[in-house]
Amino acid sequence: MVSGLALTVAVPLGAAVLSRGLDPVHGVLLVAVLLTAVVAEWVYVHIEFRHQSFVNSASELAFVIALLELGGAWTAVIRATAVGLVLAVQRFSPAKILFNVAVAVIDSAVAVFVLDLLSAGDVTQPSTWLSCLVAVFAANAVAAVMVAGAITLTQGYPGRSVWTSLLVPVVVVSPVVVLVGLAILLLLHATLWSLLILAPLTAALVLLYRRFAEVTRESQSLERVYEFARRVEQVQPDEVGTRHIVQAVQELLNAERVALWLPPYLDEGPRLVVATEGGADWYDGPGDPDDVLRRRAVALSGALHVSAGRADEAETAALARRGVAELLGAPVTTAAGEPGYLEVCDRRSDAVSFGSSERGALESMLTHVNAAIRQQQLLTRIRFDADHDRLTGLPNRQRLAAEIDALVAAGPAAAGAGLILASLGTYADVTDTLGHAASDELLLVTAGLLREHAPPRALLARMEREQFAVLLPGLSLAATEQAARRLREAAATRVRVAGLDLEVSLTIGVAAAPGHGTDAGTLMQRADVALLAAGESGGVASYHPVLDQQSLRRLQLGTELAQAMADGQIGVVFQPVIDAQTSDIVSVETLVRWTHPRFGSIPPEDVIGLAEQIGRIGAVTDHVLDLALARCRRWLDQGISLSVAVNVSAFSLSEPDLVDRIRGALERHGVPGELLILELTESSVVDDSVRESSVLDDLHDLGLRLSMDDFGTGYSSLSQLRQLPIDELKIDKSFVLTMATSQGESFIARSIIELAHNLGLCVVAEGVEDEMTRNQLIAMGCDKLQGFLISRPLPEDRLEKWLLARTGVRSAAPGATHRRLFVRT
Repeated sequence: MVSGLALTVAVPLGAAVLSRGLDPVHGVLLVAVLLTAVVAEWVYVHIEFRHQSFVNSASELAFVIALLELGGAWTAVIRATAVGLVLAVQRFSPAKILFNVAVAVIDSAVAVFVLDLLSAGDVTQPSTWLSCLVAVFAANAVAAVMVAGAITLTQGYPGRSVWTSLLVPVVVVSPVVVLVGLAILLLLHATLWSLLILAPLTAALVLLYRRFAEVTRESQSLERVYEFARRVEQVQPDEVGTRHIVQAVQELLNAERVALWLPPYLDEGPRLVVATEGGADWYDGPGDPDDVLRRRAVALSGALHVSAGRADEAETAALARRGVAELLGAPVTTAAGEPGYLEVCDRRSDAVSFGSSERGALESMLTHVNAAIRQQQLLTRIRFDADHDRLTGLPNRQRLAAEIDALVAAGPAAAGAGLILASLGTYADVTDTLGHAASDELLLVTAGLLREHAPPRALLARMEREQFAVLLPGLSLAATEQAARRLREAAATRVRVAGLDLEVSLTIGVAAAPGHGTDAGTLMQRADVALLAAGESGGVASYHPVLDQQSLRRLQLGTELAQAMADGQIGVVFQPVIDAQTSDIVSVETLVRWTHPRFGSIPPEDVIGLAEQIGRIGAVTDHVLDLALARCRRWLDQGISLSVAVNVSAFSLSEPDLVDRIRGALERHGVPGELLILELTESSVVDDSVRESSVLDDLHDLGLRLSMDDFGTGYSSLSQLRQLPIDELKIDKSFVLTMATSQGESFIARSIIELAHNLGLCVVAEGVEDEMTRNQLIAMGCDKLQGFLISRPLPEDRLEKWLLARTGVRSAAPGATHRRLFVRT
C-alpha cells in the first residue's frame, strides 16, 4: 500500500520532469555521474523501525552534480536507476525497491522545481550554491516526511527517536555533502587535473559517511539500552514482569522472537518465557539443556552470535531446529546461582542483521535483566519463606491454614477435606541427647518418608517442632482415618541419623471438614485435640466432641500441677511387697495420687503423662521421692527397716541432673541407698540413648537397687539384661492375673523366673490376687509378691492401721540395727 501511494505521487512528478526532455550530454560524463550515484548509494544509514528498514545515503554528492551538469530529467533517471540497482543487489523486497525508487523520483522532481523557482545559474555563482543547498534540503525533507509517513502507516507512530534519525542527515550531513559536490564541480571546471585531489577527498568523504553510519547505529543502540533500563525498572516482580522484560528485549532489539529460560527455583519448576509476534509461548531449543547453542552461550561470559552463513554443522542444525537464520544468545544470572538462558532470534528488518552494536546492546541489557531476575527471585524467596518451613521446604502453618480455608470455601464441589496431624515421638529425646543437628536430620528424613507415602493430592506441611500435617482434599473422615493408619504404618521404620539407628514413630490425630469445622483454625485445633488423645492411646485418634472437655481439663490441670504439689493435693499411696517364702514385708511401692477439688481423683497415668507433656516430670519425681524417703525415715526412726520403691519415668532418665538430685534426696532424709528401689520401665531401660549413657551405672553406684518394671511387655533380650546393672525383674501383671486359668501365661511366668535367677536377679510378681496364683509363684521360686491379695495401695494413715492389724515385728537379725515386719497368717 505504501509503495502504491508513493508511486501515485512519483509517476506524475517524474512525467513532469521528463517532459522537459533529456538534454544532450557526453556519454563519459553520464556514465561517471551514474557510477558516482551508485557508489554514493552504497554508503548509507539505515533507518529501522520493526519490520521496516529505510536507507539514508550520501547520494547528495551525485545529486548536485547531476542537477547542475546533466539537467533535471537525467537527474531523475540516474537517481532512480542507482537506487533501484543498489537495492536489487542488496536483495531488498520488491515493495521496498519500488518505494525507494519512487522517493528518489519525487525528491529529484522537488529539487528540479526548487532550482527552477530560484533560477539557478552557473556553478561559479554563489547564488547557485545557495539554490542547490535549498533545493537538496527541500528534496531530502520531502523524502524524510515520506519515510516517516511510511513507518507510521505500516508500524504505527515511531516516536521522536526516528525523527531524530531522519532529520540529522537532512540538516547536518546533507548540506556538507552538497558543498563537497559543489567544490568538486568547481575544481573540475577549473582543471581536470583536480581529479588527483578529488579522488582521495571523495574516499575520505565515503569513509566519513560510513563512520557517521556506525556512530548513528551505536547511538541508537545506546538509546535502546537506556530505554530498556527505564522499562525494566518499572516492571512488576512477578511472572508478568518477566514477560514484560522479554518483550522489551524483543522490541528494543527489533527481533522476531526472544526467549528466556529460567531454571527451577524453590517450589517453581523451570520456566520458558517467549515473546513473538505469532503469540506462541514455546518453541524448540532454549528449554533443552543439551541444545548446542544454549550450552555454548552459557559457557561464554558474553553474548554468542550465530548466523546461518557462518555457522558450523551443529550450529546450523540448532538454527534449523528453531527455524531462524540468526541468533544472539547469552547466559542469565539467577539468585540461586544456576544459570538461565536468553536468546534473541532474527531481526524483524529484512535489511539489517545483528551486528556488534546489537551484541553490545544485549550484553548491556543483560546487566539489567540479571538484576531484575535476581530481584524477582529474591522477592519470591521472601514470599516462599513467609509460608514455608526453612528446614524441610514444606508449607508452614500459615500456608496450610490458607489452603484449608480455600478448600472449604470451594463449597460442596470440594467434597470436604481430611486433616492429619502427626507428631514425631522420638524428636525430644534425639534433641536432648544428640543435639539439634541430629533432630533436624531426623525431621528431614521424616519429611521424606511422608512425601513418599502421602496420597498424590495431599498437601504436606510442617507445623512446629516435631509436628507435621497432611491435608487430604475430598476425603471423608473414614477415608482420612484409613489414610492416617497407612501413613503411620509406612513411616514406622528405623533410619540412620547421626550414626545411630533410630525409630520413626508417629502419633496421629485426625479431623475432617466440614463435620469437625468449616475454617482452618477450628479444624487444626480439633486435629490437635485428637493428636493429644492419640498420644495417650499410642496410635491414631479422631476428633470427638467429648475430647474438648478432656483438653480443657488437661489444660487446667497443667496450670495447677505445681501449686497442687505445694498445697498437698498431690500425694502418694503405698502398696506392700512381701517375701514369697517368709511373708516378711520387704518394701512398699510408692504410687502418685492427685485428689483434685473439682475433678476428684486423677488417675496416676494421667498425672505422669501430663507432667511429661508439660516438662514437669522431674518436679513430680522429686516430690514423690521426698514423700517416699520421708516415710522410710520415720520407719527407720522406729527401728524398722523397710525399703521404698519409686517409679522413674523414661523422660527423667534423660535429665542430666537426675543422679545428683537423688543423691541429694537420700542425704537430705538420711536414708541409706540400699533402702531405695527405683522402678524403671523395660522400654526405657533398653532405649539406645539410656544404654549408651552412664546414668544406670551412676544410679547403681549410689547403693540403691534398680528394678525393671512391667517385664515381658517390651523388647529386651538376654544379652541386654546381662549388660545392664539391674537387680530385679517385676513380672508384668498381665501374665500373673491369668496364671490360674492359662497354662501359657503360667509357662511364661516360670520362664521369666528361671531366666532372672540364672542371671542372678531377684523376681517380683505383681498382680497377685488369689491363693492359687500365690501358691504357683511360690512353687516356681518367685522371690517377692505384690497384689491385692496382700494389700491394695493405701494412703499413709490407712497403711499404718493395716500394719498394726496385719503384721508383726521380728527381732533384729544378729549384727543388724533394724527390725523387720512380717504378715501374720
